[in-house]
Amino acid sequence: MNKIVLSALLAGAVVSASDYNYEISPMAGYLWNSTSNETNLNNDGAMGGIQNHAIYGIEAQINNVSDLIKPEISVFYGRDRATGAADKTGVLTTMINGVYEMKNTSAVTPFAKAGLGYEWYTNTHPSDYNGMLLNAGLGAKMDITKDVALKLEALYMYKMNNNGVDGSNGEVHNVAALAGLTFKFGAKAAPVIAAVAAPVVAAVVAEPKKPEPKPVVVTPAPVEKVCPVNVDSDKDGVFDPQDKCPDTPAGFKVDAEGCPLKATLHLNFVTDGHGIDAAGVAKVNAFAAFLKDSPAYKASIVGHTDSTASDKYNQKLSEKRAEMVKTMLIDQGVAADRLTASGKGETMPVASNKTKQGRAENRRIEVELTH
Repeated sequence: MNKIVLSALLAGAVVSASDYNYEISPMAGYLWNSTSNETNLNNDGAMGGIQNHAIYGIEAQINNVSDLIKPEISVFYGRDRATGAADKTGVLTTMINGVYEMKNTSAVTPFAKAGLGYEWYTNTHPSDYNGMLLNAGLGAKMDITKDVALKLEALYMYKMNNNGVDGSNGEVHNVAALAGLTFKFGAKAAPVIAAVAAPVVAAVVAEPKKPEPKPVVVTPAPVEKVCPVNVDSDKDGVFDPQDKCPDTPAGFKVDAEGCPLKATLHLNFVTDGHGIDAAGVAKVNAFAAFLKDSPAYKASIVGHTDSTASDKYNQKLSEKRAEMVKTMLIDQGVAADRLTASGKGETMPVASNKTKQGRAENRRIEVELTH
């Protein structure tokens, strides 16, 4: 029984913003003010009584500092007239945040963020004071092209505005709805992908090993045997004169020379994830097509992880990765009794878990084909 064990090295991220070192997002939106014990000016707003108003600015995110939390710097500006004021009040808000992006298999990347900032006022109402603030937000980035995405965001900002009207202390609560475009640049170097590139391109259909030629028996009175040109003895679709593997068992897809084809499967996972990106989905579908064309093959799918997190958690994560691939193959029409899925957790590393590249190599799927 022939066995082929195929190891897939995994890149640290899917095709998303994480493939780029930097993001710049021009943003615009609208801010609503509310307050507590700051002003008695008919509840017109938090900042000295100014009305709800439009804001605009820019957000810059760095993706190459951490795989989990990514730093972001935001600058926003808005202005409106305070109740009874002659001049408009300008508000400049700066924030430093940590952004967590939730990976999935679609072109939409949800995210959450939190941090702190500082506000400056110009032409202020008497109750407005520069000061620090806390903020938190939720949003999503939807890919338009590989390096441009639509960004939607909801942001909450809290500030204690000390020494308000009549010496009171006022709490400022602001909520903003924002929209803009994210431009990604500075593509990351990908040594893991470079190592896998050759087998991904060339190993979809690997060249089978040619059988050793059979010895020719010479008799005292040799008679040349003529093979009928239209005979296909093993019924693999290749006529005997061109068939270099004339005894191929039924159920194997063959190449132009009549020898069985073999296929590999290469996938990518992110840290602490079992979802498969669009490129991985295409590879699984191609592998499913191969299995359907070669019904004699069976596949054993084994998931692996790096050493991040506990042994118990990694065991469960490796099983989820294997089950995800098995489910996708079944959805593509491969019979379930031809597939098995299991996980080895972090117990079988192929590289050192002390480096980022080594951990990426250990987050993998191995597929064993048998017949």
